[in-house]
Amino acid sequence: MTKGNIYIRICTILFGLLVAFSSYADQKIRSKDKSLSPYFMILTNEGEVASLPLKSTQVDVDISGVIADVNVKQVYTNTGKTTIEAIYVFPASTRAAVYDMLMQVDDRQIRAKIEEKKKARKMYDQAKREGRTSSLLEQERTNVFKMKVANILPGATVEVDMSYTELLVPTDKVYEFVYPTVVGPRYVNRDERGNKAAEEWTNNPFLEEGVKATSTLDINVGLSTGVPIKEIRCETHKNKLSYLSKSQANLKLNEPEGGNRDFIMQYRLAGHAIESGILTYSEPNGDNYFLAMMQPPQRPLAKEIPAREYVFIIDISGSMNGFPLDISKQIMRKLLGQLDEKDLFNIVLFAGGSETFAEKSMPVNEENIFKALTFIDHQHGWGGTELLQALNTAMSLNGSENYSRSFVILTDGYVSVEKETYDYIRKHLGNANFFSFGIGSSVNRGIIEGMAHVGYGEPFIAVNKAEGSELADKFIKYVSNPVLTNITYDFKGIEAYDVLPKHIPDLFAERPLIITGKYKGKAKGSLSIKGLFGNTAFASELSINKTPSSKEKALRYLWAREKIRLLADYHDLDRNDEAKQEIIGLSKQYNLLTEFTSFIAIDSVVSNKGGEQMSIKQATPLPKGVSNMAVGGGGAPLSSQPGVYPPPPALKVANVMNIIDNDESIDEELEIMDSEADMVEYGEVVVVEEEEEEDEEQIIFVVEVMPEFPGGTDALLKYLAQNVKYPEEARKMKIQGRVYVGFVVDINGDIIDVRIQRGVHSLLDAEALRVIKAMPKWKPGQQRGKPVRVNYTIPINFYLNS
Repeated sequence: MTKGNIYIRICTILFGLLVAFSSYADQKIRSKDKSLSPYFMILTNEGEVASLPLKSTQVDVDISGVIADVNVKQVYTNTGKTTIEAIYVFPASTRAAVYDMLMQVDDRQIRAKIEEKKKARKMYDQAKREGRTSSLLEQERTNVFKMKVANILPGATVEVDMSYTELLVPTDKVYEFVYPTVVGPRYVNRDERGNKAAEEWTNNPFLEEGVKATSTLDINVGLSTGVPIKEIRCETHKNKLSYLSKSQANLKLNEPEGGNRDFIMQYRLAGHAIESGILTYSEPNGDNYFLAMMQPPQRPLAKEIPAREYVFIIDISGSMNGFPLDISKQIMRKLLGQLDEKDLFNIVLFAGGSETFAEKSMPVNEENIFKALTFIDHQHGWGGTELLQALNTAMSLNGSENYSRSFVILTDGYVSVEKETYDYIRKHLGNANFFSFGIGSSVNRGIIEGMAHVGYGEPFIAVNKAEGSELADKFIKYVSNPVLTNITYDFKGIEAYDVLPKHIPDLFAERPLIITGKYKGKAKGSLSIKGLFGNTAFASELSINKTPSSKEKALRYLWAREKIRLLADYHDLDRNDEAKQEIIGLSKQYNLLTEFTSFIAIDSVVSNKGGEQMSIKQATPLPKGVSNMAVGGGGAPLSSQPGVYPPPPALKVANVMNIIDNDESIDEELEIMDSEADMVEYGEVVVVEEEEEEDEEQIIFVVEVMPEFPGGTDALLKYLAQNVKYPEEARKMKIQGRVYVGFVVDINGDIIDVRIQRGVHSLLDAEALRVIKAMPKWKPGQQRGKPVRVNYTIPINFYLNS
């Protein structure tokens, strides 16, 4: 090895250490809350796969009429040699009323009971220390749950059954049952990381993109409608469908699989029939419940509507990279093409920061649409997900007089600021209506539906490109012509009370009006509903004359679930103790899981004396279509080794510190470091090819000759100094910071796979990307005399003098 090569390599190493030191300092600042970020679990051998305790999830669904009753059986098995605690984060429907949990250990069944969350945790921790098998089910969000099972002995199997019910409300005469299978990675911003009260469930391990799930999922749906079924379809999963009669059917998966996307089953009834009428239930020596469903009129004919201003708020964060962002772009092309010439529009893009298309909303014409589409098409998913900042940016744009303003939010919802977002929308309802588009195969339906609920708008969810196009058409139709407005209701001849909801917002979609409550005496009387159908008065009446059924027990849970939802109303209840206590009271009375209560089951048998055990967080697959960029956007780790961009196929990572060697030959075997702290402290990583040898462990070699910018390190620094231009707009806004750009030097010296590893603001990030992409060919790196691809990171500083 020549002295010149050694000098260049030492310069390269020092340059890498500079990157590492900056990363290290930033990590140290965040070290106390780093655990709040999701991370990758890298599976290196069968032993690690075996140590993941969740083995299977069986979902049995019974749909009778408009009510779905769902049983979820999770099977945990300890195939290791030490006692373990299993921790598993999983999703459920946003409308789920979870009313029962049962744990089975050997031949013993223990039915869980509802307790306040803090008390339940203390009971669980105590049982864990005592060596008793126990399970704890907590609600982290309306659609996110966490199961903990303690003291699973080596070779033992523990089954946990969870039961919930939900109401299926058709939209445009289509019924839909959704079973979410995976919780997507949640972006946690710096403010949340510093909050000790922040939930630790966001520190959830994921398997890398393309890695098969380590547990299986099976789903079986039984459908009984009472009315002939016209059509059943499930396009999300391969399935077997069998009809038992004209109004009964069964649908099941072809075979168990790893859950990485929502299971969606849709069906229509013959003659486009919609369940309409009154269901009643009478508790023995208890309350009487009713649920009324009234089909609204069909959408009114087109009429003169006021000019509208649309502000499209588009998520371009790391989790939107690829397939989700492609759908967003497709939806925007369709939406912009259908706006009326008298409308105005603007666009706000957001990831770790926000960027606007124009200072003020622009008229809808061919020139502005072309500019807008160009603005959108140049985007690629990267960075964090600062949704609140984006909403604030959009709200700060001056509205136009005499225009009806609508905010349209396109995102996968992978954030943990649901409550803060709902509060923000509530406080600004007078300024705009809010519509939300969920983009992806396993979106956070909680926040997508929640934003529309509190914003008196409508949620749309597109799991593929075909649906994206359909939903764009629906949105224009909905927002242009609401079905029913100014809705009121009244009861006659029946003493109804605790009726929900008290106020019904404008109805955009063609779906039944749902009113639920309690009544005294006999179920005899009528319910009348009035409103505006276009410019015409609307009135309809439902007769109530029905003998209460003892089979509709779900009505009590559905009423209580709706009561709890409206009490919470997506607000921060930590500052409203009265409402919080009412929710806890309802939870205990109706045996329902809530944000403030949990299900706890404790075995009476002590199986693990001393209570010592290892806690294992169950790793889940990334949602289908979501790339590795979703884990670590905005500075969080991209893998179990912080700062490492996911390497291309057939490549491995090694530590650059090991390049320094006194021998000219550096073909020595290295171990990939397991410690997160080691990888951060010891610096930049490089990517090298993998040596494959049959029947032997694969050996990882350090790059012998590092890639080189034409002219060496000095020339690289000179190139950056001459070509990096401080964006004028960023200068005016006093935006500054260090942008880390990662890229791969290909075997022919080309610069490929250029991406932001840690960004500051879209303006600075875009300039950094431009400069790196414009670099000339490098001299490629070498291993054993052959060129290899090498992963490289360069920090680009943007700092103002004053």
